[in-house]
Amino acid sequence: MIKILIADDQTLMRDGLKTILDLEDDFEVVGTACNGREAYELVKETNPDVILMDIRMPILNGVEAAKLIKGEFKDTAILMLTTFDTEDLIVDALACGADGYILKDIDGDRLIQVIKDSYNGDIILPARIAAKLACRVFKTENDTVQNSMDLNSFKITEREIDICKLLCEGYTNKQICDQLYLTIGTVKNYVTSIYNKLGVSNRTSAVLFLKKINIKASEKK
Repeated sequence: MIKILIADDQTLMRDGLKTILDLEDDFEVVGTACNGREAYELVKETNPDVILMDIRMPILNGVEAAKLIKGEFKDTAILMLTTFDTEDLIVDALACGADGYILKDIDGDRLIQVIKDSYNGDIILPARIAAKLACRVFKTENDTVQNSMDLNSFKITEREIDICKLLCEGYTNKQICDQLYLTIGTVKNYVTSIYNKLGVSNRTSAVLFLKKINIKASEKK
């Protein structure tokens, strides 16, 4: 059962999303919020797996809420909702730890699949947004990292190195399971451990970081 929280300041949007998602046997909408602050408080109460978060909300917007939530609940997937392709806001949200974004005119079947993908650890991200995020990350994160650093500096284990390599090749959590003969829960635990050791909050930042320190040249002998 995938637990979902919906945060949007439009009542019609919240109710519409809840109606669609409640039809799925493996989904449970555990709460709805009308602003980012309320979403944060509900996360503490309901511990959702996935949050559908509107970018533009009163009191606390989606970007600020995503940063706040990811600071305490790194395993909670956050999908940003937007009416327009507002790239700067989307990049800001992703830089704060959001796991992807979707337009509000997405059809129901695609929405259901996207939620399942994000639950399994996939990033929902168009190429042009990924490119802008890459530039942002390189400018703002890990400025003190030198090219000579390797994974030994971060106490990365042999198994975590295997997973790091697959992350850099674009493997999803499910594909990593199949490749390394691990359960999805085990892979998620490894990925979370890698995030913590590298000091990043999401998959995109982890991959960019690993490529920056040249993981292939850093493998333990």
